[in-house]
Amino acid sequence: MATMTPRVSVEVPMASEAPTTGKPSRRRLYAWVVLALAFSLLLSDYMSRQVLAAVFVPLGQELSLDKGQLGSLISVVALMVGLLTLPISILADRWGRVRSLVVMAVLWSLATLACAFAQTYEQLLVARFFVGVGEAAYGSVGIALVLSLFAPRVHGALSAAFMAGGSFGTMFGTALGGVIAVQFGWRWSIASMAVLGLLLVAAFRLIVTEARVRRHEVPAEDVVVEEVAAEETPVADSGPKLDRAPFSSLFTNPAVLCAYFGSGMQMFMAAVMLTWLPTFFKEAYNLPVDKAGGMAAIFVMLVGSGMVVCGFFADRISLSDPTRKWTAGVAFCSIAFVSLMFAFRMPTGTTQLVLLGIGAFFSAGCSGTSAAMVASLTHRSIQASAMGTLTLANNLLGLAAAPLLIGILADSMGLMGALKIAPLVYIPAAAAMIVGRRLHPAGLARLRAISSGVAR
Repeated sequence: MATMTPRVSVEVPMASEAPTTGKPSRRRLYAWVVLALAFSLLLSDYMSRQVLAAVFVPLGQELSLDKGQLGSLISVVALMVGLLTLPISILADRWGRVRSLVVMAVLWSLATLACAFAQTYEQLLVARFFVGVGEAAYGSVGIALVLSLFAPRVHGALSAAFMAGGSFGTMFGTALGGVIAVQFGWRWSIASMAVLGLLLVAAFRLIVTEARVRRHEVPAEDVVVEEVAAEETPVADSGPKLDRAPFSSLFTNPAVLCAYFGSGMQMFMAAVMLTWLPTFFKEAYNLPVDKAGGMAAIFVMLVGSGMVVCGFFADRISLSDPTRKWTAGVAFCSIAFVSLMFAFRMPTGTTQLVLLGIGAFFSAGCSGTSAAMVASLTHRSIQASAMGTLTLANNLLGLAAAPLLIGILADSMGLMGALKIAPLVYIPAAAAMIVGRRLHPAGLARLRAISSGVAR
């Protein structure tokens, strides 16, 4: 390491010499503009995805759709997102992130507009399929673009904001969709989200280009300094130049498999609330569509807020013992299970709403802890693929499965009957977290063995 220090001390000042005064300020300003535009498109992404849930009642009445069919219109989007996130992200890295994001946003906006003109269930399903294709990799590619413009010390906060952005987009889509549906009809609710997306992508395309992003990226010396610091700190799986760990190791660590499964199961109930709460408030509280959407939006905001707060809490209590993240996940699942099981069995009123709020807050609370466990038990050379696999589990087991299955159950036993049994998914979720905690030491040993083999 002694031979590296002089090299860095010479190169870093040379790289930091700016030919134009004020360049850092312009760089920071441009980074914040790109963040604002990318985050706005993220909101549009989820508004387009979830606005349908706000207009289930008038949509179903006009097109004679049962709840199973309505649920499938939400599920097909999540299914495409789960299946296509990883391959499209790889393509975007090669083709260009800015160009890829523009194509994605145009595709999901046009597909959303097609939903507004659909006359049959089949037409809606095809349009929603393409909404999912367009939205598949926006989250991963968008955050990668944003992080390239900011210093590494703020990457954690930016990533958390992007994760929470999905819930806030759902909240806005649900609330605005209900209001517009009452005033102008459900088709205008959907069309307005499409128009908003097209306007935002036009602004994004005018301001953000591949060349401008390259000019405003974080200076190379920032990365060099951090890499040198990391090399001077002993890390179990570090080495001078590491090859990639085998792709199969994504599925051979039992503790990681527990995190995949537990995360997907707890996302099931979160997806139930994101999709069916507007209809629940319409039927159980006899609210008009706009007020039902507004009420549901409050609880959707609690889901997103809970993800951030629970993740922060789990980080704090696990500073001295990483396995406490598993324990925190079990606690979050348990609180959500008890709260929601009682909530959907209570008569309508204040007590039910309070319990529902507590359940919503903790419904996706172990999302962050699951991601942290996957990252800590996966070799760093394939961590991006591990996150893609976690996304696949979250979508296939939770976000895609929940709307369809609860819709089918609602057709046979009523929506309230389906909602009463839905929280049972927290039992296998918590069980997976308990098993994951027990297997954590073995998981670390497996990671060390893989790291040792890669280093050789």
